[in-house]
Amino acid sequence: MTRAEFMTRLRRGLAGLPVTTIADIVADHEAHFADAQEAGRSEEEVAAALGDPDRLARELRAENGLKQWEERKNPSNAMAAVIALLGLGALDIMILLPLLMGVLGTLFGMLVAVVAVFVGGGLVFAVGPLTGPPGGPITAFLTGLGLMGVATCLGALLTIVTVGVFNAVVWYARLHFRLLKPALEQA
Repeated sequence: MTRAEFMTRLRRGLAGLPVTTIADIVADHEAHFADAQEAGRSEEEVAAALGDPDRLARELRAENGLKQWEERKNPSNAMAAVIALLGLGALDIMILLPLLMGVLGTLFGMLVAVVAVFVGGGLVFAVGPLTGPPGGPITAFLTGLGLMGVATCLGALLTIVTVGVFNAVVWYARLHFRLLKPALEQA
């Protein structure tokens, strides 16, 4: 995405805020693009680092609504802050929450599969040599050991993926907390 496209989408997302606030935000982001360009970074790199301009605009609107509420506590500012936060949370509830539930369901299903493979391997390891399998007892013994090893490896990979998902959720939650922190400190 180019600088012009990013700034156009950011301005469109900030529509409805005071003109001076929009001008300040746009000037800050223009300066960020200029500084990065002087450092040799491309417009596409800077836009990617700043993230989705529509999402950024929603966060800035929510932050502005909270700031107005802190400065002048009246019903209209309270309503503006609530609407801005709901706009930010709507994306979370409608898109990200179902996606997260799908990912967590998949991780749980994989955990059940890993445990089943490990238990199955343990049964083949313990009982297989006694049943006279094809290839002899040593084949059953090694097959059971191999299944338990594969399950352990998959369990370790599943743990790494689960930690990564958890860290991503914490990072995302911190973005929201950054917006709410000033209001929480006042209370």
